[in-house]
Amino acid sequence: MQGTPRSEELQTQAHGHPLEVFGAFLKLGLTSFGGPIAHLAYFRAEFVERRRWLDDHRYSDLVALCQFLPGPASSQVGMALGLGRAGWWGALAAWFGFTLPSAMALMLFAFGVSHWADGRWAGALHGLQVMTVAVVAQAVWGMSKSFCTDRLRAAIALAAVLLTVLWSSALSQVLVIAVGAVLGWRFLSSPHRISVEHRDPAVDRFTAVVLLLIFASLLIGLPLASGLTDSAVLAAFSDFYQAGALVFGGGHVVLPLLQSTVVASGAVSNDLFLAGYGAAQAVPGPLFTFAAYLGAVMPAPLGGWAGGLLTLLAIFLPSFLLVAGALPFWEILRQREAIARAMGGINAAVVGILGAALYDLGWTHAAGSRADVVLVLMAYGLLVFGKVSPVWVACMAALAGVVLG
Repeated sequence: MQGTPRSEELQTQAHGHPLEVFGAFLKLGLTSFGGPIAHLAYFRAEFVERRRWLDDHRYSDLVALCQFLPGPASSQVGMALGLGRAGWWGALAAWFGFTLPSAMALMLFAFGVSHWADGRWAGALHGLQVMTVAVVAQAVWGMSKSFCTDRLRAAIALAAVLLTVLWSSALSQVLVIAVGAVLGWRFLSSPHRISVEHRDPAVDRFTAVVLLLIFASLLIGLPLASGLTDSAVLAAFSDFYQAGALVFGGGHVVLPLLQSTVVASGAVSNDLFLAGYGAAQAVPGPLFTFAAYLGAVMPAPLGGWAGGLLTLLAIFLPSFLLVAGALPFWEILRQREAIARAMGGINAAVVGILGAALYDLGWTHAAGSRADVVLVLMAYGLLVFGKVSPVWVACMAALAGVVLG
């Protein structure tokens, strides 16, 4: 492994071209399997060690910022890397390169899923639905080990499970996160954070403030506007924007929020929802591209390529606004103990929300028979203990669904 690049080596490559950024992230978008933690490892190997766009200190700083913000952390790190390398066009190039391969694959899957659900491939789709239970269980276990490290955090997570199960809605999840933040700020302790040099964020403070105001205006204004109109397009854009703006903890946590939105409203059946989420495990890139699948299977006036691209843009737009808007202020914010304590409570609450989703999937929807339970346990064992790629586990689950069907 190469050592961390020296600052003088980095300065020789301070500026790049958007096409260079697009090519680098397209390669990662086609090959980066394994979820956000694996994506961050791929990014480090590519941009710190091989291309030397930045050093380890700067990279860890970006990762810390994006873990603090709601939204898909790996995609936000990619946007920040592209922004620092080639400006605004670089940020867009990084997002396009990393996101479009999986989004296109899931939209193509969406075009055939309704036909398959009515034919001989219904068993394969059911296998993907059952695999979703194992994937969420893996996420709950891994996140609980990281975020529920003491009794208080565990209590916050358990309370979040109970509240979300008893009151299942998008509003309840937002409330749980807010209560978790308050409890963490008030009662948790956090170690002192050592200051790390913060380089030029590539965004001036005035522009950052404007971006944050746009983010807040859309978060408040879109639901109000959709409530005053009968536009299904505006309502969908609002729902997916809120999902991208309010989800902490990575891609799997978006599952309960989107499920309570599109399934509860009847826009997407639960079977189609779970089949698409299972298919999302078999493609590289960010899990938030699941939004493209949902937009593609939703009824008119959404649906198809237009619906998929609309919901894809809606769920990622908050991430772009937040990461660019927060960069100039991150050095100040991350030194505050209160912020660290609040994030501890938020992360524990997120584990609880995901635990409630696991209950909903395992006991009320996907795993409805003994054979399904066996398939869940097999998939979980392969993912957690066998360290098998989710791609192969998805293929195995689909094949098992055909056989059992």
